[in-house]
Amino acid sequence: MNEEEIIARIKNLRLIDDIFFNKVMEISRECLELVLRIILDIDDLHVEEVITQCDVPNVIYKGVRFDVLATAKGKIYDIEIQRSDEGAIPRRARYNSSMLDSRSLAKGVEYQKLPESYVIFITEHDVLKKNLPIYHIERMITETNESFNDASHIIYVNGENRDDSKLGRLMQDFFCRDPHKLNYKEIAECSIYLKESKEGVTFMSPVVEEIYNQGLAVGEKKLIDVIKNLINAGMPIEFIKNVTGYNEEQIIEIIGQNQKS
Repeated sequence: MNEEEIIARIKNLRLIDDIFFNKVMEISRECLELVLRIILDIDDLHVEEVITQCDVPNVIYKGVRFDVLATAKGKIYDIEIQRSDEGAIPRRARYNSSMLDSRSLAKGVEYQKLPESYVIFITEHDVLKKNLPIYHIERMITETNESFNDASHIIYVNGENRDDSKLGRLMQDFFCRDPHKLNYKEIAECSIYLKESKEGVTFMSPVVEEIYNQGLAVGEKKLIDVIKNLINAGMPIEFIKNVTGYNEEQIIEIIGQNQKS
């Protein structure tokens, strides 16, 4: 991509796009505190540490990458941006919660020392489909309808709710591309910096290029798979050229690779 294309893509990003959300939260603790204060309804919450794109590998089982991890007064917050409903299914939240716990307690430390944790999904759609602006999920003792008090919390924020409440205005900001039309000045100032200043664009450019190149690689692999299928179906090279845009030399090379495999 050239510079103009990169700038255009950066300007098109919104907070509901995880790459932009991560960068905003990485450079602005004020924005992160604002988001958490509104979602949790805690006006005096102060973030002590922030980690973005935190990988928790697992040699045997499935690892996880947290979008944003924050700590405040000994509590841990995992904030996940999910535009896909499938990426925010309840068992995904359960797995994130378990992996959050697994990295929070060292060997030999008492279970009582396990910190209180919050897994927060901010979703593009109303994933739980109850038409609520926010969902708080807690473990309960069924027989007594009392809290299990395991200090583990899951929250879903419905991005479709954009009413005139604090949370609704926050969701308006999550889906707005124009930084000059945002409701909250903390988010507006950070968005203007990343989208319009030379330093901010320079900071964002490598990430946008990486995502773009990953997309190209995936797209090319899919196209090669299509060509292989056409070859296996006995389609002539001229037809494959017209359908895919590949030249004869490229198609012959793919035919050779296909025969070897």
